[in-house]
Amino acid sequence: MIEIIQQRFDAYNATNPVEENQATKEIIQEIALYALWRGGFFEVAAFQGGTSLRILHGLPRFSEDLDFMLKAPDPDFDWSGYLTQLLACFEEYGLKSEALPKGRMEQPIKKAVIKDNSIINQLNLSFYQGDQGQKISIKLEIDVQPPGLSGYEYTYLDFPTDYEICHQDLSSNFALKIHALLCRGFLKGRDWYDFNWYVRQQISPNLAHLKNALVQYGPWQGQDNLTVDSQWLSQTMQDKINGIDWVAAANDVERFLKPAEVESLQFWSRRFFLQKLNKLPA
Repeated sequence: MIEIIQQRFDAYNATNPVEENQATKEIIQEIALYALWRGGFFEVAAFQGGTSLRILHGLPRFSEDLDFMLKAPDPDFDWSGYLTQLLACFEEYGLKSEALPKGRMEQPIKKAVIKDNSIINQLNLSFYQGDQGQKISIKLEIDVQPPGLSGYEYTYLDFPTDYEICHQDLSSNFALKIHALLCRGFLKGRDWYDFNWYVRQQISPNLAHLKNALVQYGPWQGQDNLTVDSQWLSQTMQDKINGIDWVAAANDVERFLKPAEVESLQFWSRRFFLQKLNKLPA
């Protein structure tokens, strides 16, 4: 089965060590999605976040983690059974990996991690000069108490073979990205890169889903009478944009982009994102 993985890797046409490392990580991500599907994971959960945008919609930046949400809240969700099936599937493709739950079980975001060094040892890599024992880590996170009123879609993927996954629709995924922009406790330039991508795609955020996320967690927590409409969103986003260090934001996202995309970061500024905000579909 390693031949299938090598063919997939060769298709990336990596031109430097960073792209080569990203390609190996993304291949592990894709096999993990397939393995989770085989284990029935997408009957209860949906794929969301930046990696879903890249794999399903061609977002031109790399994303490190696999993010999911349960379709219905279940604080007793446990990764263990799915990870056991995931590792069995990995072995079929010649990957001898580790996978284990991580963090406290009572948290609303339950985490797991996949660690693998077998793919590095088996692929024909052009740039890799590191320790052969070095492990690639892929984090999995799932929201077990997700905000309500998300929309879902189903998409067929074909690597390593044909399968189907459930994922958030773009409007709902955008809503959670805006929630992250407004509520994350630290600056993450990747959030703003994704915001710009959504605007270019002319995606309207699912405002009902956004409101549920806002009253669940963040500065607006518990404010059930909050009115989240286009006017509120425009003013709140303006206030956020006015306070961002755009040099720091650009520096955060640069390592996840190819050279052609990096050039566009020179425009990142308060004025640039205010104009992008004005293009946000109502």
